[in-house]
Amino acid sequence: MRNINKIGALSLATLMAASSVSASDYGSFDGYTLRVKLIGGAQYEPLYTLIPEWEKATGATVDILSRKSHFELDREMKQDIAAGNTDYCVFSNHTNFAPQYDVMTEPLDGHISADVLADFSPLVVSHATVGGKLFSMPRHSDVSNMYYVKSLYEDADNQAKFKAEYGYDLTPPATWAQASDQAKFFTDAPDRYGTHFAGKDEGITGRFYEMLVAEGGVMLNDDMSPAFNSEAGVRALNWFVDLYEAKAVPAGTTNYVWDDLGLGFAAGAVAFNLDWGGWAAYFNSDDSKISGDVGIVLAPAGSSGKRTGWSGSHSFSMTKGCDNQAAAASLITFLTSHDAQMLEARAGILPTRTQVWDDVIAEFKAEKNDYMVEIFAIYSDSMANHAFTPPLIAEWGEISNALWPRLQAAILGDKTAQEALDEAAEDVLEVMQDAGHL
Repeated sequence: MRNINKIGALSLATLMAASSVSASDYGSFDGYTLRVKLIGGAQYEPLYTLIPEWEKATGATVDILSRKSHFELDREMKQDIAAGNTDYCVFSNHTNFAPQYDVMTEPLDGHISADVLADFSPLVVSHATVGGKLFSMPRHSDVSNMYYVKSLYEDADNQAKFKAEYGYDLTPPATWAQASDQAKFFTDAPDRYGTHFAGKDEGITGRFYEMLVAEGGVMLNDDMSPAFNSEAGVRALNWFVDLYEAKAVPAGTTNYVWDDLGLGFAAGAVAFNLDWGGWAAYFNSDDSKISGDVGIVLAPAGSSGKRTGWSGSHSFSMTKGCDNQAAAASLITFLTSHDAQMLEARAGILPTRTQVWDDVIAEFKAEKNDYMVEIFAIYSDSMANHAFTPPLIAEWGEISNALWPRLQAAILGDKTAQEALDEAAEDVLEVMQDAGHL
């Protein structure tokens, strides 16, 4: 958590330089209090240190009602919808979640200027568009690639032993089959495990989904009926089952969420880690035990030859019940501005404005920060060529809730992979029928 303070100091320096922020840019809302609910966590907090600059420029005050993990925030907002309690104005969203919040979301069409939107990647804007309406402004994008501890792979003894045992050279995994071999090879429990994964909530659903795609499968058929309980689905799920049974991942991985993975890798607890770009700077910081020893490659490919690439964008949305939509749109525009995205990109978080990609890479090159140049090269390739979203439908959350307990049960050995997926498919079929898709 000390890394947050370090990045926070950087953001304060950026604030001091951002003297061009003024009421002429963002409007005047003297005496108004804007109520918001925001995602919290190590990757997200530094941006909020910029909020006082918006308050100074506009005369408004921001009241942050919630600052929680996205899973917790998702549950809270669904409770808000059920209770009719959406009397705030701005909330953290995600393009993969956004269709679930349609009843509370005010489309941003007409609130955000076309000139502003033109500066964003058309792909991420399309992911933020639901039914032809812009439901959110993309803050930063997500896709995972493979971080690894370089010294483990460069060790001559490791290379010789691995070659003797598995018959091929020890290099960062290009396929998920190789990743499985290497996870078992590097495990030296309890001091180090080969890898780990998010094992509950949408974390395991999404990881299963992208592995399913990499194995040649699909989540839903063209008629929207469940298709994940296929041979490809069984292969995908058994990848997780096999590593858990082999004790090549920590026993607690079925309860891990994102922060557990990033912090565990930085602590030197695993040899390699599939993770988001936002952790890149932390992995190489003074707070990381593997600083200076981190490499990165593209996410491995499944048996189909396709790489994993579950993706989407964290974003900001406006509620229909907002009592000052101009102020809400102003804050959303400010928090997704060029300066705001540069702040996040310096920490390795993937921007959604096209110019920010060029500008932050130029900064890293000028600083001779070869590590971050490599990070952005890998993530640029991944976002352009390998990223894909789950089905952008309101029922995605219900699909996930039907799947993840069954996935977890299979990993723990309580069900076979086929049994778990068949049970989940029955529930998802009912979800899709109730929603009118079938």
